[in-house]
Amino acid sequence: MKFSVFTASTPDWTPEEAVRELAAQGWDGIEWRVIDQPEANPPGFWAGNRATIPLTGLEAAVPRLKALTDQAGLGVSGVGGYAHCGQHDDVERLLAATAALGAPQVRVVVPALGTAEWGGEPASGISYPELFEQAREDFRWVAERAAQHGVKALVELHHRTLVTSASAALRLLDGLDPAHVGVIHDLGNLQIEGHEDHLAAFQMLGPYLAHVHIKNGQWLKTGTDELGAALWQHEWAPVQEGISNVLEYLRTLKQHGYDGWIALEDFSTVLPLAERTKQNQEFLRRAWAAAQ
Repeated sequence: MKFSVFTASTPDWTPEEAVRELAAQGWDGIEWRVIDQPEANPPGFWAGNRATIPLTGLEAAVPRLKALTDQAGLGVSGVGGYAHCGQHDDVERLLAATAALGAPQVRVVVPALGTAEWGGEPASGISYPELFEQAREDFRWVAERAAQHGVKALVELHHRTLVTSASAALRLLDGLDPAHVGVIHDLGNLQIEGHEDHLAAFQMLGPYLAHVHIKNGQWLKTGTDELGAALWQHEWAPVQEGISNVLEYLRTLKQHGYDGWIALEDFSTVLPLAERTKQNQEFLRRAWAAAQ
């Protein structure tokens, strides 16, 4: 099993610092976040993230990025792209960059639900069937282009999108070549929406199970509504302190026979970044060894 870190969760480090720190801690690889992001100071996960690679000028940045990663002795578990499956030009660029990096796979974003605000944009109001039909058509194109580049395009199980669950992802990709499209199973996102029994989900996805993200979170009571009923809010938590049992999750992955990458993305801030990633690496190694 190989463990990597998604650089969305390492906002304080430059790419040079990220590869140096992660290699020294014993990680096997890195997953590069690629997006044109807003500026922020201090840096945050989603804005001003110093370990994020801009989509603008990506082609020119790829040789340096590949050299940095190779020199650190790290693999690239994938590219965390943010291009929407309908944005064909940007998807094409991400596929080409993924191949040039020597990475096996890249995330391609599916539409948000018509009722969901997303990326600073208001809810579209478009019905689920209409959004889904268009996404299916787009992913047929994505699968063809991924095959041409020799890489795999992934959809992530993510709350407030068309594919919150393994069942929904399978409906989207069914009939497409699993050599070139697949699914990111995300433990933390499924706490919010889309949870299905993990073993059943892995079995259901079959060859489409291509990648795994691990993060953890918790539900906190924030007050009551006008009728006095409890209100709850989800927040990210340290990997060992959230409501999902990571050991049981890894045990189920091992039972299923999964042997791909596991990428960590810890969005908690209780510990400083270097301490957080070091502790997570040690915990994941121990948990995988204990998962019988």
